[in-house]
Amino acid sequence: MDITELFPELREHSTTATRLHPRPGAPTAADSSVGGPLLWPAGEAWPVCDDAGAHEPFNLTSPAFVRRRREVLAAAKAREPLPGGEFLTAEERAELDAAEALDLDDLLEESIPLVPVAQLYRRDIPDYAGPDGTDVLQVLWCPVDHSDRHYSPRVFLYWRDSSAVGPLLEAPPEPAVVSDMYLPIPCVVYPEQVREYQYADLLPDDLRERLEAWGGDEDEDDDEDRRPDYQADLSLAPGWKVGGYANWSLTDPYPMDCAVCGASMTLTFTADSSDWNGTNCSWRPSDEDPAASPDPVGVQIGRGYALYTFRCPESFDHPPATAMQ
Repeated sequence: MDITELFPELREHSTTATRLHPRPGAPTAADSSVGGPLLWPAGEAWPVCDDAGAHEPFNLTSPAFVRRRREVLAAAKAREPLPGGEFLTAEERAELDAAEALDLDDLLEESIPLVPVAQLYRRDIPDYAGPDGTDVLQVLWCPVDHSDRHYSPRVFLYWRDSSAVGPLLEAPPEPAVVSDMYLPIPCVVYPEQVREYQYADLLPDDLRERLEAWGGDEDEDDDEDRRPDYQADLSLAPGWKVGGYANWSLTDPYPMDCAVCGASMTLTFTADSSDWNGTNCSWRPSDEDPAASPDPVGVQIGRGYALYTFRCPESFDHPPATAMQ
């Protein structure tokens, strides 16, 4: 439905977003991707995070173990049930238990190479916003929790002109330690532009109250007759996306101001714990396999939240800021 047919004022509180719909695949550096290889110049040093004092020892493991665990679990899910209803064999369980018992805390004192999170070409992303002369946005993060980032990864943004990159870095360094929640599965993307409407608590009071009254008339126990909910069904798309608005349902809205100049920052990129929320979510792709997981990327933010990355509208050189919601 078009909610603006009922509430025309919402047109003044709307913007577009590009949902990425990442799905596991084999992207190359020439592709837009989530968790795929980057178009990174051979002559440019791979970035690292030196915030050792902020690195937190939560859910630590190695990239190799994260991949091995995914292999073991995928194989277990695909085979016939084991005798006794066990999901894993004794050997598989012992292998995973041994890896989880490793003590990797000391590695947090060293510089940690960043992990590719997304690469997005202007040609694929209607809501791409970057400096003039650029056509690629690269998102990387430090793959451990940071105490100064509300216990989430620290995010870095890079914009490039793909025609000026030249020879590529063939083997970027990989971190020795990561949180098991912050290593994305390499995914191709299927961009879809949608229209979003501002988070309800940031709307004018009278408009918000009328939306709440409109959404509260139906019997919520009857899914077929249930009237769509503005906040959950009509306003803010879940999942990985570029542009759009942030959902402030965890903490309520708070200012996202540039640490350099104080300007109010703009949402640029969202990493999410799932592409849609629940089996009956209105944002679930209509052609999705009913058995498909809503978490194709293998990333979890907090307890299933999203990580919003904001940029300064005054200068792309000012550092980004993040909010976990």
